[in-house]
Amino acid sequence: MKARVTITLKNGVLDPQGKAIEGALGSLGIPGIASVRQGKVFDIELTGQDIKAAEAALNTACEKLLANTVIEHYRVEFPG
Repeated sequence: MKARVTITLKNGVLDPQGKAIEGALGSLGIPGIASVRQGKVFDIELTGQDIKAAEAALNTACEKLLANTVIEHYRVEFPG
């Protein structure tokens, strides 16, 4: 089974990487960029078929390792 974990900064948390990307896009002449927020995506392959158990395991992984829950949100998805 495959899962995707997306981690983004919470609103109000400064995002220097996003600002740097925003500036670089402007320097490249790419129009229409109002702001950029960066994040992380993990594509994870799991054994077994129990989605509830897999979701619980991934929530634990996010809480303990993948995300800094003080400043980041995470979302676990199981794409069709």
